[in-house]
Amino acid sequence: MRVPRVAVPELAPEVELSGREAHHLVRVLRVEVGRRVRAFDGRGREAEGEVAWIEGGRVGLRLGEPMEAEVEPPVEVVLYVALLKGDKLADVVRAGSELGVSRFVPLVTERSVPREMGRAKLERLRRIAVEAAKQSGRAKAPEVTEPLALTELAPQGFGLVAHPYASTTMDAVDWPESGAVALASGPEGGFTEAEVEHLAGLGLVPVYLGPRILRAETAPLVLAAAAAAMRGF
Repeated sequence: MRVPRVAVPELAPEVELSGREAHHLVRVLRVEVGRRVRAFDGRGREAEGEVAWIEGGRVGLRLGEPMEAEVEPPVEVVLYVALLKGDKLADVVRAGSELGVSRFVPLVTERSVPREMGRAKLERLRRIAVEAAKQSGRAKAPEVTEPLALTELAPQGFGLVAHPYASTTMDAVDWPESGAVALASGPEGGFTEAEVEHLAGLGLVPVYLGPRILRAETAPLVLAAAAAAMRGF
């Protein structure tokens, strides 16, 4: 039987859950007292344990010794993705979390149709990141930051920017030995040439992802997957 994973605020010997996590355990997974669980704190540690008690909408866990998880990427992967229409960012955050992205930074670009993100949408994306981490066996919940103007982006040690007219392919990228990896993908219509030049000046290498036109919600995931394959994370 598969051991349920549960996100907890901290890995203590005794943990009490309420709200979404308790509801999921009791109403969705139908766990009973004594059921084995694996808890993670969203910061890289996890612990084996069991359901100690269930009372109304609350669940008590009894956890063992915390341990460092071994499933996280060896490097920090930051995905700078332009604000997208509708609920497309949710798909990017969900799948990107499964691919090992450490942090999502929504970007306001020249061609972005949405120019801002409400608090409710931001909190929903953060919940999606936690759920995706739980489902995929990660011990760290990716961070989702507030939107940032592309012009405010700081210089990067190393990075890649998806660009349909770039001459460099993923297999020709000169990868550094270590350090964080920054990935950037544009909105519907893509980055402007000036924005690509600006990103290149910050240390992001324009890369070609193939001859087919990718949707704005597909390109960042292709970029993240290709980077994961090339770097082995």
